[in-house]
Parts: sequence; structure tokens; C-alpha cells
Amino acid sequence: MDWLLDPLSAGFFLRALAGGALAAAVCALVGTWVVARGMAFLGEALAHGMLPGVAVAGLIGAPVVAGAAVSAVVMSLGVGALARRARLSHDTSIGILFVGMLALGVAIVSHSRSFAVDLTAILFGDVLAVRAPELILLAVGLAITVVVTVLGHRAFVALSFDPRVAQTLGFRPRIANLVLIGLVTLAVVVSYQAIGTLLVVGLLLAPPAAARMWASTLPSAMLLAVILGTASTVVGLYLSWHLGTAAGATIAGVAVALFALSVLTRSRAVTS
Repeated sequence: MDWLLDPLSAGFFLRALAGGALAAAVCALVGTWVVARGMAFLGEALAHGMLPGVAVAGLIGAPVVAGAAVSAVVMSLGVGALARRARLSHDTSIGILFVGMLALGVAIVSHSRSFAVDLTAILFGDVLAVRAPELILLAVGLAITVVVTVLGHRAFVALSFDPRVAQTLGFRPRIANLVLIGLVTLAVVVSYQAIGTLLVVGLLLAPPAAARMWASTLPSAMLLAVILGTASTVVGLYLSWHLGTAAGATIAGVAVALFALSVLTRSRAVTS
């Protein structure tokens, strides 16, 4: 623990803890709905489909997060439009746009010899290099997520149960679904610059999936997912620091390990 005596190292580590915890909270709240609604593929596609926007932003010197946001919004709108006009399933629409956006991003990167954005950083992030602007962005994203989750809770629950039931109860399932897609987009955009797309997907899926095995209600599942996601961040950062492994990949690995432990423990509890 000698590194804690070094103010510079301690500062990096504390900012990484704060950034990872904020990202874990955002992803846990949104990820609970992702798991409940079966939107895992959309989350993964959005996380990796941001590459064209990131590439263009890097080439013209614009903020990378702005390019990621534009790319994610275009993809979200495209999924809905393609599903309606071409009468394709959402999975098919997401898959087609995912491949198209990823191919476009790779083409832009390969065409430019002066590309200034590290693709490895996009995938795995650099949580140990989190700065104040990223922390502020994550905090704002968490606040928006909490407000939207509270206000839309009943509509989201009805939508997760049955869209027809949601319509009967006076909710608007199409609007509720668009808001959920917007939440997934928000979580991906505000989190990826700090923790990378790989860890975004890991925190969106693993902690909420593990929490659903133990929680009897969605609010309790969200709370447990936040705890598990934060624990994954803390344990992953400590392991990464002492083992010399990539921080983002280590945190994602711990999150998946906690999910696997939950599966094994739950299975034994049910069979015993």
C-alpha cells in the first residue's frame, strides 16, 4: 500500500474509484431495465456502434464525446425507423445497423493516416486517467438517469410485463420504449470515455443480471446492482493496480466473476 503515500498516485486512484463508481451506478440503473426488457444486444451494439462518430470527431478536432453522442443517437433512431419501414425485427435492425456503423468507423480510421484516437482506449478505456470533466459528465448522467427512472418507473414496469397491458393502463408503450433506448444511449455515451465500451457493456449486463437472481422487486434489483457494480470497480481497481493488468478489463472480469458466483450460489440454494 506504499502507493497511497504518493499524493499523485493516490489522486489518480481516487478519481478512478469515483469515476468507476459513478459509471457503475449509471449502468446498474439502466442495465436493470436492459435485462428486464431483453435489450442486451442493443446495449452492446450502441457501445461499439459509436466508432464512426468518435472517428470523425477525432479527425476534425471536435470533442470525442460529442461524436459518440451523435453516432449513438443516429443508430438509435435508425433502429426504430428500419424496424417500422422495412418490417424487420428489432434484433435484425440492430444487427444490420451495428455492422454498418462499425464498418463505417473502421473504414474512416483505416483511410486516415493521422487518426489521433486510440482504438484500444475506446474499447478498454483508461479509468486511471479519469479527469474532472469526465466525473462531472458521469455525475450529470447519473442525476438524469435517477430522475427519468423514478418518473417513468410505472410505465417501464408495465412495458416490461406486456406492451398491451401498458397500453390498457393508459401508458404509451412506444414512447416508454424510446425513453428506455434513450437511457441506454445516455449510459453508453457518458460512461465510455472513462471506462471504455467493453466495460460499459460489462457493467450494463453482469451486475443487473446477478442482482435479478436475488432481488424480488425491480427497485431492490437496482440497488443490489449498484452495490455489485461498485464492488466490481473497487475490487477490479485494486487487483489491476497490484497485478499490473488493464484496469477496465479487470473490472469487467470481476463483474462477470460475480455474476458466475451468483449463478453457482443460486443454483445450489435452489437444489438444496
